[in-house]
Amino acid sequence: MNLNLNASFLPHTDPDASLAFYRDVLGFEVRKDVGSDSMRWITVGPADRPDTSLVLEPPAVDPGITPEERRTVVEMMAKGTYARVLLATDDLDATFARLRAAGAEIVQEPGEQAWGVRGGALRDPAGNLLRIEEVAGAAPDVR
Repeated sequence: MNLNLNASFLPHTDPDASLAFYRDVLGFEVRKDVGSDSMRWITVGPADRPDTSLVLEPPAVDPGITPEERRTVVEMMAKGTYARVLLATDDLDATFARLRAAGAEIVQEPGEQAWGVRGGALRDPAGNLLRIEEVAGAAPDVR
Protein backbone atom coordinates (compact mmCIF):
# COMPACT_ATOMS: atom_id res chain seq x y z
CA MET A 1 0.00 0.00 0.00
CA ASN A 2 1.31 3.47 -0.88
CA LEU A 3 -0.35 6.26 1.14
CA ASN A 4 0.64 9.90 1.48
CA LEU A 5 -0.83 12.71 3.52
CA ASN A 6 -2.64 15.02 1.10
CA ALA A 7 -4.45 17.47 3.37
CA SER A 8 -5.36 18.09 6.96
CA PHE A 9 -8.03 20.45 8.26
CA LEU A 10 -7.80 23.24 10.83
CA PRO A 11 -10.68 25.46 11.90
CA HIS A 12 -10.59 29.22 11.57
CA THR A 13 -12.62 31.92 13.28
CA ASP A 14 -11.58 34.74 10.96
CA PRO A 15 -10.73 33.66 7.42
CA ASP A 16 -8.91 36.89 6.56
CA ALA A 17 -6.72 36.73 9.67
CA SER A 18 -5.98 33.04 9.05
CA LEU A 19 -5.16 33.70 5.40
CA ALA A 20 -2.76 36.50 6.36
CA PHE A 21 -1.09 34.34 9.02
CA TYR A 22 -0.54 31.24 6.90
CA ARG A 23 0.43 33.21 3.78
CA ASP A 24 2.36 36.18 5.18
CA VAL A 25 3.77 34.86 8.47
CA LEU A 26 4.37 31.18 7.64
CA GLY A 27 5.04 31.81 3.94
CA PHE A 28 2.62 29.18 2.64
CA GLU A 29 1.17 29.57 -0.82
CA VAL A 30 -2.59 29.90 -1.25
CA ARG A 31 -3.94 27.10 -3.41
CA LYS A 32 -7.68 27.62 -3.13
CA ASP A 33 -9.98 30.13 -1.47
CA VAL A 34 -13.65 29.19 -1.84
CA GLY A 35 -16.82 30.42 -0.18
CA SER A 36 -17.51 33.84 1.25
CA ASP A 37 -17.54 35.73 4.53
CA SER A 38 -17.03 33.35 7.47
CA MET A 39 -17.97 30.32 5.34
CA ARG A 40 -14.63 30.12 3.51
CA TRP A 41 -12.39 27.14 2.93
CA ILE A 42 -8.79 28.22 2.30
CA THR A 43 -6.21 25.69 1.16
CA VAL A 44 -2.57 26.57 1.85
CA GLY A 45 0.71 24.72 1.83
CA PRO A 46 4.46 24.96 1.38
CA ALA A 47 5.35 26.07 -2.16
CA ASP A 48 7.88 23.26 -2.54
CA ARG A 49 5.36 20.59 -1.40
CA PRO A 50 2.37 20.82 -3.75
CA ASP A 51 1.13 17.43 -2.55
CA THR A 52 0.71 18.53 1.10
CA SER A 53 -1.93 21.04 2.18
CA LEU A 54 -3.74 22.50 5.15
CA VAL A 55 -7.39 23.36 4.64
CA LEU A 56 -8.54 26.19 6.89
CA GLU A 57 -12.26 25.76 7.39
CA PRO A 58 -15.16 27.19 9.37
CA PRO A 59 -15.43 25.38 12.71
CA ALA A 60 -18.10 22.78 13.38
CA VAL A 61 -20.10 23.22 10.17
CA ASP A 62 -20.99 19.54 9.87
CA PRO A 63 -24.80 19.33 9.89
CA GLY A 64 -24.61 16.41 12.32
CA ILE A 65 -23.05 18.55 15.06
CA THR A 66 -25.44 19.75 17.76
CA PRO A 67 -25.47 23.37 18.98
CA GLU A 68 -23.92 22.19 22.27
CA GLU A 69 -21.11 20.38 20.42
CA ARG A 70 -20.55 23.47 18.27
CA ARG A 71 -20.18 25.62 21.42
CA THR A 72 -17.72 23.10 22.87
CA VAL A 73 -15.59 23.21 19.71
CA VAL A 74 -15.50 27.03 19.74
CA GLU A 75 -14.60 27.04 23.47
CA MET A 76 -11.80 24.53 22.91
CA MET A 77 -10.48 26.56 19.97
CA ALA A 78 -10.34 29.67 22.17
CA LYS A 79 -8.23 27.75 24.71
CA GLY A 80 -5.98 26.27 22.01
CA THR A 81 -6.97 22.69 22.87
CA TYR A 82 -9.07 21.72 19.85
CA ALA A 83 -6.67 21.29 16.93
CA ARG A 84 -2.95 21.23 16.35
CA VAL A 85 -0.46 20.52 13.62
CA LEU A 86 3.23 19.61 13.63
CA LEU A 87 5.53 21.42 11.20
CA ALA A 88 9.23 20.82 10.55
CA THR A 89 12.15 23.10 9.74
CA ASP A 90 15.85 22.59 9.36
CA ASP A 91 16.66 25.80 11.32
CA LEU A 92 14.42 26.19 14.36
CA ASP A 93 16.12 29.28 15.76
CA ALA A 94 15.92 31.23 12.48
CA THR A 95 12.30 30.15 12.02
CA PHE A 96 11.30 31.40 15.48
CA ALA A 97 13.25 34.64 15.00
CA ARG A 98 11.18 35.33 11.88
CA LEU A 99 7.95 34.32 13.59
CA ARG A 100 8.70 36.65 16.52
CA ALA A 101 9.52 39.49 14.13
CA ALA A 102 6.18 38.92 12.35
CA GLY A 103 4.32 39.19 15.67
CA ALA A 104 3.30 35.53 15.98
CA GLU A 105 1.97 34.37 19.36
CA ILE A 106 4.79 32.16 20.63
CA VAL A 107 3.63 29.84 23.42
CA GLN A 108 6.81 27.81 23.81
CA GLU A 109 10.26 29.05 22.90
CA PRO A 110 12.50 26.68 20.94
CA GLY A 111 14.35 24.16 23.05
CA GLU A 112 15.00 20.53 23.80
CA GLN A 113 11.76 18.64 24.37
CA ALA A 114 11.28 15.73 26.78
CA TRP A 115 10.52 13.43 23.83
CA GLY A 116 13.97 13.97 22.30
CA VAL A 117 13.61 16.70 19.67
CA ARG A 118 14.23 20.44 19.50
CA GLY A 119 10.98 22.28 19.07
CA GLY A 120 8.72 25.13 20.03
CA ALA A 121 5.10 26.16 19.64
CA LEU A 122 2.89 29.03 18.58
CA ARG A 123 -0.80 29.68 18.05
CA ASP A 124 -2.55 30.77 14.88
CA PRO A 125 -5.28 33.46 14.92
CA ALA A 126 -7.97 30.84 15.70
CA GLY A 127 -6.04 29.44 18.66
CA ASN A 128 -4.82 26.27 16.92
CA LEU A 129 -1.52 25.03 18.34
CA LEU A 130 1.30 24.78 15.81
CA ARG A 131 4.36 22.89 16.98
CA ILE A 132 7.54 23.25 14.95
CA GLU A 133 10.35 20.75 15.32
CA GLU A 134 13.86 20.89 13.94
CA VAL A 135 14.44 18.03 11.52
CA ALA A 136 17.60 17.67 9.45
CA GLY A 137 16.74 17.88 5.77
CA ALA A 138 13.31 19.38 6.47
CA ALA A 139 11.92 22.28 4.51
CA PRO A 140 13.94 25.48 4.99
CA ASP A 141 12.85 27.89 7.68
CA VAL A 142 9.65 29.93 7.42
CA ARG A 143 10.00 32.78 4.95
